[in-house]
Amino acid sequence: MSTQKPEPKHIAVIGGGPAGLMAAETIAAEGIAVSVFEKMPTLGRKFLMAGRGGLNLSHIEGQAPFMARYGEAKGWMAPRLAMFTPGRLREWCEDLGQRTFVGSSGRIFPTCMKASPLLRAWRARLDEQDVQIYLRHTWHGWDEAGSLCFTRDNGEELKIEADAVVLALGGASWPKLGADAAWVDAMETSGVEVKPFQPSNCGVNIAWSAVFKERFAGTPLKGIALGFGDKKVKGEAMITDYGLEGGALYSLSPALRASLAGSEPTTLTIDLRPEQKQDVIAARLAKVRKGESLSNRLKKALKLSPAAISLLREAPGDMPHDAGELAALIKSVPVTIDSQRPLDRAISSAGGVALDAMDENQMLLARPGVFLAGEMLDWEAPTGGYLLQGCFSSGVGAANGVIEWISEDVSEEDH
Repeated sequence: MSTQKPEPKHIAVIGGGPAGLMAAETIAAEGIAVSVFEKMPTLGRKFLMAGRGGLNLSHIEGQAPFMARYGEAKGWMAPRLAMFTPGRLREWCEDLGQRTFVGSSGRIFPTCMKASPLLRAWRARLDEQDVQIYLRHTWHGWDEAGSLCFTRDNGEELKIEADAVVLALGGASWPKLGADAAWVDAMETSGVEVKPFQPSNCGVNIAWSAVFKERFAGTPLKGIALGFGDKKVKGEAMITDYGLEGGALYSLSPALRASLAGSEPTTLTIDLRPEQKQDVIAARLAKVRKGESLSNRLKKALKLSPAAISLLREAPGDMPHDAGELAALIKSVPVTIDSQRPLDRAISSAGGVALDAMDENQMLLARPGVFLAGEMLDWEAPTGGYLLQGCFSSGVGAANGVIEWISEDVSEEDH
């Protein structure tokens, strides 16, 4: 047995978003040298954008419904979420001095409701761990010897050698923030299957009437439920000049995308009063005062907003006056969707590196020692904390894969 001390290991993490930084921190905590390479001028650009409206980190939903949010990828995501649970994410925030709270909807937020304080505290921890950060370094793939090839923003080309690599390069939905999928060629050249990118967590295009669009674009529809197929999601939506946006809509993205790929019309339904039964609504609408207009009837009996009342008029055919027919429409306003918003207008993307291109430790089968994490992989989840939680957890999963890989390598050197 050799008594020679093994050479220290160096890990390269490419991508400075939540998945990459979580991988870097987890690996560095084991005393392993880590360098992070990010092509943008600062870390976490998309993470900061996500925090503009209040940083929704995760959710306290029960395990079964939580896992269902990951759709076809739930089986793959399950062991990653077990490694780094929503509860562990809250503890991690607390360790960084960033307290969290649970909102009335079950969503987890930092108390400050912003991403920037959390990112600053995170960067400070990485500095304490001696993680080296290299900004404005664009990765292009590998050379024939297996070195990592980069270009700096001044045009300088350089090559880096590493004992293992974590790629956390993001999807394709925010090119201005760095998520432009420019890495696809390098993957495909290496024989790695990459599923086509498609928009997820995105708005939809609807052919509103000119009057409705002009009057109500920018108006929220609150306390509604959106339905499609066997799915029904309560929440809010925002009327836009092109259609609809909003969290309730985003969770239907996979189903809507699949429908729009077919030849049949895609019709979304909007329940304007999800907390009230149809017969109760009909009974209230049946109490008509002589000479009362339909708009006043809807406003007084159900407290519908002007936008909601006008939405009823957007439905095909004439507005029904019969209380029962009108109640049925209120519970299920049909809206025909023309298309989803384009990829560069989506919050996230579906598609990416096929999950079966990796082993159980998130290492590429085609390139041993290369581990993947985050949105560059072929999984998707709705906003509401599920998307970010998946990025954090897959970052930990990749890091644990690296640590095991390095441990096996060291053991071989010792014999």
